[in-house]
Amino acid sequence: MTKIDPIGATIPGVVHHLVPLNGTEIHYVSAVSSGSPVLLVHGWPETWWAFHSLIPLLAETHRVYALDIRGFGDSDTTAAEFDEGTVAEDLRHLVEHLGCGPVHLLAQDISGGAAFRFAATHPDSVLSFTAVESSLAGFGLEALADVNAFGSWHVGFLGAPGIPSMLLPGHERDLLADWAYPMMNGTEGAVTAADLDEFVRAYSRPHAWRGTEGLYRSVFADDGATKALAAASPIGVPVLAVDGVNHPFTSNTFRQVAAGPFNEAHIEGVGHLVAQEAPEELAAVLLEFVDRVDRQPVVG
Repeated sequence: MTKIDPIGATIPGVVHHLVPLNGTEIHYVSAVSSGSPVLLVHGWPETWWAFHSLIPLLAETHRVYALDIRGFGDSDTTAAEFDEGTVAEDLRHLVEHLGCGPVHLLAQDISGGAAFRFAATHPDSVLSFTAVESSLAGFGLEALADVNAFGSWHVGFLGAPGIPSMLLPGHERDLLADWAYPMMNGTEGAVTAADLDEFVRAYSRPHAWRGTEGLYRSVFADDGATKALAAASPIGVPVLAVDGVNHPFTSNTFRQVAAGPFNEAHIEGVGHLVAQEAPEELAAVLLEFVDRVDRQPVVG
């Protein structure tokens, strides 16, 4: 039995679960009605709560799942590994656990690398791939760490092994509510004080920075692995790239790793936090895309 009472914030219509997977415990929520399954994977500085306004819009016609990546939110923070490859395997195990067949996969921000690895190595588990405000190591993501160009100091800082866990506990609100969200949010009022309280709560748990460290460290430890994987196993299912303020960064990246139909969308007038700033617009774009994929005849 994986159902649990909500540990933090929740919304009507979702069920919370905590399930042992791949050597850790993963917290996820489900909003299950009918239709093909959609799996939502958050970025930084987020948890599943980043999708709390998007989920009800998708759940009207689809089975929707959103997880806390290992080391984030209410998932386990004490595992040994938090790198992209391990998170990709977590996604595989979660899809198998859900037992709903292949999923429409959406990843945003720093989770794009793990989601790409999952889609590339387990293509039978994925119906379509959507990247939102994301990039990949070897395809431009490293540039975000270049403070002499347009990059930001936080990319290198968060990827420094052990440093966030040493310096950030006790300063979660200072970083998240006072710097990260004001810097990334381009839509006044989209992220409420209650939203910030929930994110601060989650990032204030013991060892809560390990997941962040693992994903950002993967950017600098990649050593060409993502480019090699993309060359050997590009994404064969339909791909949708959704950009906000950083248009056309996501499109430019994922066009290079897509072997199948490629689609792109630009949601204008928003910042980096597309799912939080423009859930209605993102839902409309995503639903049109996944429903078109669902209507395609099955070959085989």
